[in-house]
Amino acid sequence: MTAQYIYFILFAFAAYLICTDQSVAKAFLFVINLIKFQYEKYKWIVMYHPKTPWARYNMHRRSMKLAKELMKELEKNNEL
Repeated sequence: MTAQYIYFILFAFAAYLICTDQSVAKAFLFVINLIKFQYEKYKWIVMYHPKTPWARYNMHRRSMKLAKELMKELEKNNEL
């Protein structure tokens, strides 16, 4: 018996329980929503926590972009 058959049997059993019992279906949806929430939380931490390299890179990039814009505006005002 291969792993595919075992996975199929587990999936079929879970689908049968979800289709026949409403409380199991609610629990299944709750677990799915919980997993989605945990994924979004982890993604937010990776993207926006100041200790992560990606967040530091984004902050530096935005700061440099704003600094260049302000320098251009300052030079434009000094020329007048």
